[in-house]
Amino acid sequence: MTVPACRLCAAPLTHTFLDLGAMPLANSFLRPEQLASAEPRYPLHARVCDNCLLVQVDAVVSPREIFEDYAYFSSYSSSWVEHARRFAQNATRRLALDGNSLVVEVASNDGYLLKHFVALGIPCRGIEPARNVAAVAEAAGVPTEVCFLGRDTGAALRARGLAADLLVANNVLAHVPDLHDFVAGLAALLKSAGTLSIEFPHLLRLIQEVQFDTIYHEHFCYFSLAPVERLLSEHGLRVFDIEQLPTHGGSLRVLAAPAESGRAEGPGLAAVRTAERAAGLDKLASYSGFGPKVRAVCAGLTAFLETARGDGKKVVAYGAAAKGNTLLNACRIGPDHIAFAVDASAYKQGRYTPGSHLEIRAPEAIAAARPDYLLILPWNLRDEITAKLAFIRTWGGRFVLPIPHLQVLP
Repeated sequence: MTVPACRLCAAPLTHTFLDLGAMPLANSFLRPEQLASAEPRYPLHARVCDNCLLVQVDAVVSPREIFEDYAYFSSYSSSWVEHARRFAQNATRRLALDGNSLVVEVASNDGYLLKHFVALGIPCRGIEPARNVAAVAEAAGVPTEVCFLGRDTGAALRARGLAADLLVANNVLAHVPDLHDFVAGLAALLKSAGTLSIEFPHLLRLIQEVQFDTIYHEHFCYFSLAPVERLLSEHGLRVFDIEQLPTHGGSLRVLAAPAESGRAEGPGLAAVRTAERAAGLDKLASYSGFGPKVRAVCAGLTAFLETARGDGKKVVAYGAAAKGNTLLNACRIGPDHIAFAVDASAYKQGRYTPGSHLEIRAPEAIAAARPDYLLILPWNLRDEITAKLAFIRTWGGRFVLPIPHLQVLP
């Protein structure tokens, strides 16, 4: 068997971080007529590079297969839209953006972020490979290029006058199989005095809080700071500050600029470096032992569901999120344990979750079914979901969180 090579430094990948076996694609929701056929499954094996300590999974599916008709629309989460609104306002002040500036977002999805810059009168342009999602952004007044960003497309867009004063890449770096081609595209799109803002879930939090369900095929890499700094520096970009964010279970917002710009380092950079060293993320040994923690999470959830079934209790899953599909399949949970799932996205309603084959209904089905337990699969949206669905307590319903350990909320 050929040993895969690291996406960052090309060293052979020989050290397992987590092997989840063969899994379906987390966002490949099934139509009813597809249930009778065997769905494709692909190895989901996360490794850590002995040399640069980048955690990554094998590239078994092309990005085009995943993203050309995509099921995730950012605007369905009100807390995420509010996060984007605050970012737009703060960035406009901090960077003195105005009508002569240009904001470009890579993986701009349905315009959830750029629409706030449009409202502020600041020119913007989205880059989004999923044609169905880009059409929603265009309809909302966000000009969008339908393409994957890389070295060549970045250069072509710059030649068209689309170099950015602010270049945003939120939760996209993990989705990129060719890191160097993508970051070369970022470097090409950024003005010499421009600012690059990248957000990604922090590997430190993934390990500490056993957030293994964020591992799925379309997330090729899982980042700590050191590999990101190395990657950017190899393309002439230098990190000058970092903000730690609560989004997606704990994220980093890395701010970078062309190295020659000489931007002064902010205090956030030293704070994250210190935290990662204290957690041992600079040592290979710290990446061992994750598998048993994952098995303990799965054992706790399945034991709870088996008890609930034995007691005649009804369980419904809220949010047909990609992370939830990793969780359900890793724990081998299906319709025997959970009556159905609900999701606010009309795109997913009437379909079935990959692998676990839970029917996805509209959220209104909760009140009709009156479940005893509502299992929150997008646990990172806990506060938003429990506030919106507090009415389940009127019949004694309770919320259940699976990560980092089973919690039944009072």
